[in-house]
Parts: sequence; C-alpha cells; structure tokens
Amino acid sequence: MIISKTPLRMSYVGGGSDMSSFYKESEGAVISSSINKYVYVVIKNRFEEGVRLSYSETENVNSIQEIEHPLVRNALEMLDIRNNIEIVSMADIPSSGTGLGSSSSFSVGLIRALLAYKGKSVSNSDLAEMACKLEIDLCKSPIGKQDQYAAAFGDLRVYRFHSDDSVTEEPVIINPKVRKDLSQQTVAFYIGGARKANVILKQQSQELSNQNKFNCMQKMVDLVWVLKSELESGSIENFGKILHENWELKRSLSEGITNSYVDDLYNEAISAGAIGGKLLGAGGGGFMIFHVPSSEIKMKVKKRFNNLREVNLGLVQSGSGIIFSQEASL
Repeated sequence: MIISKTPLRMSYVGGGSDMSSFYKESEGAVISSSINKYVYVVIKNRFEEGVRLSYSETENVNSIQEIEHPLVRNALEMLDIRNNIEIVSMADIPSSGTGLGSSSSFSVGLIRALLAYKGKSVSNSDLAEMACKLEIDLCKSPIGKQDQYAAAFGDLRVYRFHSDDSVTEEPVIINPKVRKDLSQQTVAFYIGGARKANVILKQQSQELSNQNKFNCMQKMVDLVWVLKSELESGSIENFGKILHENWELKRSLSEGITNSYVDDLYNEAISAGAIGGKLLGAGGGGFMIFHVPSSEIKMKVKKRFNNLREVNLGLVQSGSGIIFSQEASL
C-alpha cells in the first residue's frame, strides 16, 4: 500500500502567465505557496482482476480503457499500469473549482503514488512535468503549469515559465517573522460558486491576443518581482497593495474572472479595512483572500463576512511526498 500527501496552493501574483499563449511570447512568472490543505491518494494491489477507483464516485472496471476519470485513465496508461490495482483519493477541501489547484495536486499526488507503487521515484521537476503532460497534453486541459510545480515543490517560491516550455523555480527567502505575519495577516473565505476553471482559462488565453490584455499580463509578471523583494526585505507592509494592484489587472483580462457578487465582496472587505486581496484561481468563485494588517481589521472583515465560511489557509514548506509505503507484490 502507498499513500501520497500533496498540498494545495495559494497563488499571489502573476497567475495566468503560466499559460503557453503568454510565455511563448514573453517570460511568465508566478509567486505562490503551498498551504495546509492536502490531497491524499491511496494505492494498493488488488487481488481481483481489473481496476477499482474511489473518489467522489466509485468505478469498478475490467480494463483501464473503461475508466471514466480522465486523469486516472491517462496516468495509468502513461505509466503502463493496467490491472490489479485499487486507487482511493481524499482531500481536505474536496470541491473542484475552488481556486486552490486541486486538480493538479491530485495529478501530482497520483503520479507520485503510482511511481512509488512501481518502486520508482523522480525529481520534483520531473514529477511536475509529468503532471503537466498528463493534464495539458493527454487530457487536453487548457491550463497552465504553475499548479503542478507548486504541488510538487511546495513552500513559497517563484516559478518562471520560458518560451521553450521549461520551468525554473527559486525559493522566496523569508525570515520566520514574515512567514508568521503572512499567515496571520491573510484571511480567507469560501464564497461558493465553484466554477469550471478550464472554461475561464480558455477564454483568458484567447483574450491575450489583444495587445492591451497582453500588456496587463506583463504588468502582473512585473509584480512578482516586486512582491518577492517586499517579502525578502523582512516586511509585508505593502503586501496588500501589491495584491490589490494584481487583482485590478487580473479582473480586466476576461469577463469570466469576476462578477457583481465577487466585486461586492471585495469592496466590502476594503471598506472594512482590508488593504487588498484577490480571488484565488481562474476566477468566478471559490476562495477569496485579503490582507488584514491588524487583528482589529481582521475582526471587522470577519464580522462583515459572518455568513461566509472562513478557512485557515496557512503556509507550509513541504511539497508532495509519500507518507506511507508497505511493500506489495505487483
């Protein structure tokens, strides 16, 4: 039996520049952190013939070609695992479309566990690239590469997306106080309206053919280095302002990113004293985060949003890993 544990992620600035429609023309960059919410994948040898899957649904099939779950079907095909296997997935935040990169975290955790099941391991970079191949090439999802890398590497990092499709990562070096302040001064709410990110991302990618939209994305990439410098300086005084500038740029990229409900919530938080914030992920719904520089302002924002569910999205340093392994015969 193998169990993998893979974190979800919280992306701060630069989101969208990880799509090939942008980085093929201009280098993309994103700054994000893994968070204390996880996807777990359990894999074990199955005595019976066939494949059994358990996620939000249950599948019992005789061959991998019959599997309905596209990520699992293509992952098994990619790794040449065809029979006598059982796969179970669970998550701390199971809903799709929340903006936390859950699909990619599942893909990374699935591949990590399947490789371990075969007695193999790969580098974090190779793991992320295998997940990108699975989602983008095999499953034809119109998404970028940031989520797969964030899930594989973990921690607070900058990811750079190059025109040759390669990705490089570099850690954001912060002291313990900044890490603590960043967690304490960030408040997150689940606003509902979980959406299909693929639809929004496809539309956003098409919009980048417009030069004004492309220029907005370039400004978002520039903010990655501004935020990195801010965090590494030992202060997060301007963190909220940078989030706010990024959000204003992002919401102008495509109609599907925001709506009147999201805008009203954002304005309500700002009026309560939040310095800035953003909707996580592609847009439309899911989680919103805000920078609240004091406990008093945090309480005011929480009081305004007492009808929404607050969730602690704390920063963690670990990426995807195997937390249990018991030898089994293939």
